[in-house]
Amino acid sequence: MQIEKSKVSALSVFQTIIAHPAFLLVAGFASCLAMMAIVGGSVPVFAKALGIAGTHWSNLLGSILVAGACVLGYCLFVRFIERKPLTDFAFKGAVPEFGYGLFIGAAAMAAVVGTIAAFGGYHIVGYQFSTAIMIDMLGIAIISGVAEEVLLRGVAFRFLEQWLGSISALVLSALLFGVLHIGNPNSSWLAAFAIALEAGILLGAIYMLTRRLWAAIGLHMAWNSMQGGVFGIKVSGTDVEGLIVSEPRGSDLLTGGLFGAEASIPAIIICTSIGIYFLWRAHQKGQFVPFSFARFTSGEAAV
Repeated sequence: MQIEKSKVSALSVFQTIIAHPAFLLVAGFASCLAMMAIVGGSVPVFAKALGIAGTHWSNLLGSILVAGACVLGYCLFVRFIERKPLTDFAFKGAVPEFGYGLFIGAAAMAAVVGTIAAFGGYHIVGYQFSTAIMIDMLGIAIISGVAEEVLLRGVAFRFLEQWLGSISALVLSALLFGVLHIGNPNSSWLAAFAIALEAGILLGAIYMLTRRLWAAIGLHMAWNSMQGGVFGIKVSGTDVEGLIVSEPRGSDLLTGGLFGAEASIPAIIICTSIGIYFLWRAHQKGQFVPFSFARFTSGEAAV
């Protein structure tokens, strides 16, 4: 009888551990990253077989396959480990939410660049158009918009919120988002803080409002596409050719310097303000999850 009780106790402890948001957060990351690594390693083989190795098309193919692998890893994790319906990618309402996200991302970046230009920090050198620019712009939008949102909002924010409540999840996921950009070219702690403050809050807030990933993905895709592919500004420190050939002029605080407009004061003010607006809307909609000590210790998921 004592042995049976010990087995039941051990099973109960195991079930408590695997149901805890901290465990699910790690497992979710592992599932997505493992699938991305497996598929990413096969991209050169597919590119060679299709005769596009070393071309812009190869980069686009890699973005599509790796982003798709991230989504697949997430879906498998939700279905077989978390064991819940895949609400983050529900099809009903997906198109309007994705379109709304695209609009907000494009409008926010246009407002940022317009403000920088109004103070003399954005100078147009010329214009250009090529298929390669469009292909690269699409590839960057797909890999950053899809993979980063699945990992940062679908996994990190969601389980941190279940564990610690909405405010803590928003702060921690935003800080993680900023820290992940510190290794980018031309980055700095100021640039990472700017990314955390403006984009981390904005993307977290729109996810809280919709409780799905479509709008956050659309916003992220449009943000990067407009900044690099249209306005010709560095995207998180990385050089990207755009339809407009431009150069920054003046203070780094105005232009974002070598990191790009994301590290500028206009971006911090405009995008953080939009994020706060979405947080207010989420609060009005009753989407905030309060911190619960019982949930913190037991891992009980928020309703």
